Amino acid sequence: MVSGKANSSSPGRMAGEDRGPGGRREKRAKPPLTEAKLRDLALHYAARFASTGARLEVYLLRKIRERGLAEDGDGRPTQVDVPALVARLVELGYVDDDAYARMRARDLGARGYGARRVEETLRHAGVGEGLRRQHAPGEAASRRAAALMAQKKRLGPFGTQAEGLAPLSQRKAHEKAVAAMLRAGHQYEHVKAVLAARSSAEVEEWIAEAQEAEGTDEQW
Repeated sequence: MVSGKANSSSPGRMAGEDRGPGGRREKRAKPPLTEAKLRDLALHYAARFASTGARLEVYLLRKIRERGLAEDGDGRPTQVDVPALVARLVELGYVDDDAYARMRARDLGARGYGARRVEETLRHAGVGEGLRRQHAPGEAASRRAAALMAQKKRLGPFGTQAEGLAPLSQRKAHEKAVAAMLRAGHQYEHVKAVLAARSSAEVEEWIAEAQEAEGTDEQW
């Protein structure tokens, strides 16, 4: 026979849950954050996600709004200098805006997005203007990305030829293609050049011209 206090938990009850009215499962509120716990959250976030200092700061402030800060010995909320905590992680190399900007710019270019989309994405992530300029794609990379997007969407020389369509249908198809390329962040001049090309070989020559001028030879 087993002695001792009976377990008041219902069978199948999950840890961290209470039963609400009608037996519904309700998650218990997490305890307020201490400075040490907030530091742990920051380290965990930085280890899991490529991020910028600005994004990490937004994450930590959101956690504070959700859970609040624990009280100190005098019953007052703990004071935490979030910007200083983020700056320390940047100093230690856990967060690197430059590496983030380089990775995101390269990834977006490889997916066929243009310079404007790269700029918007980095700015939204809190990357400073200097780093945004530093990692903005050059002319050859921008041309290569435009060609990739046209290839992915089967536009211009990469799509079905429209010679057999009525003039109105041709114009609508062209306008739709231009709009798709512009939404992807490409310059109008690049959009016009890709869509006007008569073959993929012509697009390759157009990219090669920029690569030669820049002294690069990256393949697309």
